[in-house]
Amino acid sequence: MTAPVRPLIAIPARFSATTSALRYAAEVNARALVEAVWRAGGEPVSVHPAATDVAARLGRFDGVLLPGGGDLAPHRYGATDTHDAVYDVDDVQDAFDLEVARRTLEAGLPLLAICRGLQVVNVALGGTLEQDMGGPEKEHRHLVHPVAVQRGTLLEQAVGADKAEASCYHHQRVDRPGDGLAVTARAADGTVEGLELPGSAGWFTAVQWHPEDTAHEDPAQQGLFEALVGAARAGRA
Repeated sequence: MTAPVRPLIAIPARFSATTSALRYAAEVNARALVEAVWRAGGEPVSVHPAATDVAARLGRFDGVLLPGGGDLAPHRYGATDTHDAVYDVDDVQDAFDLEVARRTLEAGLPLLAICRGLQVVNVALGGTLEQDMGGPEKEHRHLVHPVAVQRGTLLEQAVGADKAEASCYHHQRVDRPGDGLAVTARAADGTVEGLELPGSAGWFTAVQWHPEDTAHEDPAQQGLFEALVGAARAGRA
């Protein structure tokens, strides 16, 4: 009996200045992220970050995952200054990720956005970011904390609960949500931890945390990847 074809999930690659196994700078994706998509039944595919013919390039895929990464350039959301804490800004990466977000939503492709990915979607839809949350006592780095999930959302359906334990690594957060975006989860300090776009053409949810960190042992976190792949598989039918 032939095994079912795995839906193709595009994951924009991240630039890396050094890697231990290669002699050159690299384009990479986190192994935990790739493995979470694979466990869910998807075929994860790294995509080169070149902001050309993005709509056509995405046309061969069944779903998209916008992963974490460095900060977006503040000018992308209208800021006239740059906080000292902003790091790893790359204009090529920014241009590509923003175009991927816009084109994926326009096409109605299933989309899961994680950490920076959530911020990219927010900025792509006209929202803004708080450049720095205020240092170790306020930022959400190396921190696992509970988030409250809005009932009746795609996020609640994916994690199967109205609460989740979120593994976070970020020092920025949503300031003003982009056009049409609805907040679907918050941390106890009010930080936006989830966004969705009610009425969007395709399945889409975004989380500020990193579900891949604990997906191998937490069914709620793995559920996000299963929801993405499930929506991608349904779109192929």
